[in-house]
Amino acid sequence: MLYLVATPIGNLGDITQRALDTLRAADVVVSEDTRKTGFLLTHFDIHKPQLSFREDNEERTLPKVMALLQEDKNVALVTDAGTPGISDPGFTLVRAALEASLPVSAVPGPTAFVMALVLSGLPVYSFTFRGFSPHKPTARQHFLEADQDSPYTLIYYESPYRLKAFLQAALTAFGDRRAAIANDLTKHFEQVERGTLAELAARYEAAMPKGEYTVVIEGKSQ
Repeated sequence: MLYLVATPIGNLGDITQRALDTLRAADVVVSEDTRKTGFLLTHFDIHKPQLSFREDNEERTLPKVMALLQEDKNVALVTDAGTPGISDPGFTLVRAALEASLPVSAVPGPTAFVMALVLSGLPVYSFTFRGFSPHKPTARQHFLEADQDSPYTLIYYESPYRLKAFLQAALTAFGDRRAAIANDLTKHFEQVERGTLAELAARYEAAMPKGEYTVVIEGKSQ
């Protein structure tokens, strides 16, 4: 059985009992980063062999994981933080397992974009999660402009290295809409900044962003 196990996005106290039970029962833990997952496992006194499954080695590692599943092994897939497959490795493995008629289950838990959305103060009844924007400026601008007329709240992930450029591009694409930026969610220095895109862009212009960010932007008024 393949289990997709959600892990804490920051605070280790957010792990569920089911997640711990599943990790303890697994024959192998398939990890995006074996060092980070090793820290998590050690913290909870879990000792299991790990297999690296990252974006840059998915193609090579996939046959190994599929072989384990076909041997009827219990495989737990985890990423660095949050739910596997959400802007992290996992989709290719799930698809391969389903195409091979192998059982797949999920152990739900934290997901950064859901927490950022409900804390943003923006409408939550309909939203679109867009993940990370492209790295190159022109591609990023086209990516954002594709949702210019969407009435739904928009959610993006962004790295600290591109946050300032992203905010300027979003301001160009959407105009000065309400938005929120979440960082270090569930951690000691958790922060959610709210305002208009222009206000937030100005606020971060002189800042030195650290960590991963979730940007929530209101949809177009109808």
